[in-house]
Amino acid sequence: MLTILHIIARDAWETARLSPEIAVPSLKSEGFIHFSTAEQLVGVANKHYRGAKDLVVLVVDIGKLPIPLRWEAPNMLGDTSAPAPGLFPHLYCPLPTDAVIDVIGFPCQPDGTFSLPPALHHFLKA
Repeated sequence: MLTILHIIARDAWETARLSPEIAVPSLKSEGFIHFSTAEQLVGVANKHYRGAKDLVVLVVDIGKLPIPLRWEAPNMLGDTSAPAPGLFPHLYCPLPTDAVIDVIGFPCQPDGTFSLPPALHHFLKA
């Protein structure tokens, strides 16, 4: 099973999980939902969520998505430091709630940075 990961506030997930699909704000503002691989997750979190409390990581089964992902370069917008190397998975429609196969707590460290939760280590490529 191929999976991707999405960082979301715990309270936003608790509300969204009651619906058949999740339409996060980036879907309206940018036209897609941002995802990461396990290798990209910490870089994304440290760049965009540093110090954020009460986050979770949604583990999403790619096989349950209604349309194919697009693997695209990060939108740099003048920033020359990409949060992680490579192409990032983007979904150009709402995320079906039933595609979420696990929800893992994602606390920041005392200095506000993130590290990969042990529950996600097995998603790393060997």
